[in-house]
Amino acid sequence: MQPQTPSCIIIVSGRSGSGKTSILNVLEDFGYYVIDNLPLSLLADAVDCLTAENSVAKIALGVDARVPGADLSDFPDVYERLVQTYGEQVVKVLYAIASEEVLVARFGATRRVHPLITMGVVGNLPKAIHSEIALLEPIARLADVKLDTSLLNTHELKERVRDYLGLEVELTITLLSFGFKYGTPKDSDYVFDVRILPNPHWHPNLREQSGEDKEVRAFFAKHPEVDEMATDIANFLQKWLPHFIHNNRHSVTIAIGCTGGKHRSVYIVRAVESKLKNSLPKSLKVTAKHRERRFWTDDSV
Repeated sequence: MQPQTPSCIIIVSGRSGSGKTSILNVLEDFGYYVIDNLPLSLLADAVDCLTAENSVAKIALGVDARVPGADLSDFPDVYERLVQTYGEQVVKVLYAIASEEVLVARFGATRRVHPLITMGVVGNLPKAIHSEIALLEPIARLADVKLDTSLLNTHELKERVRDYLGLEVELTITLLSFGFKYGTPKDSDYVFDVRILPNPHWHPNLREQSGEDKEVRAFFAKHPEVDEMATDIANFLQKWLPHFIHNNRHSVTIAIGCTGGKHRSVYIVRAVESKLKNSLPKSLKVTAKHRERRFWTDDSV
């Protein structure tokens, strides 16, 4: 079977403590299939397997001095095989670097032992840091980009990797209606309580319907405070949701609750959804969900 061409293969390497693992975690957040610390001799075969048998399109591979039994001087041959198979535009090498002072400080803060010391190659941290430079030179020489993480925090690192990949920032906004009688959603970022609004449950002809039905919507249209509530919630979200992009968030859940999650919360979720879709940046995707839909046939209030 001929391997399918993946859209991107990123080989991530760098000196221990420079942020290689953090970069792999970021790539995983961006939908990459991540493999770390795989023997160098198995690297190309692993990519072939992932693409041919599993149709994986985006792959990130971690390679460093910990690679078991591997001679890193063979890296150019492995790289060349990948390039010949998948193309130079697909295969990229991202190399993380950091100043020696920062590396020493990071090892001191985490109290971790440098891999070369653990492996018995050298006896102290300064020698380990310098020895690793020579070991990783075959990879560093082929790097498409060298990312200095010395002064970057986690959010800044993620932003740099995203810029390198040319990815647009996207944030999914989930508007979730729910009923307080069934418990507050534990994964919500904001919770709005709309139980103060007029309740269609007390009208027998509306009780079996939901906030999505025409008659219930007509009922709410007679009460201006309902739309005022939806407008106030939408205005708050319009102002603050865009700030989540700069905090490297991928999703935000806005829970809106009434007693049973059938009338008021459902109507407000739909009203807020309509207002937000016309006002938020395109990078913020708005969806609506109704957690208690399965209960809409009972007498929830």
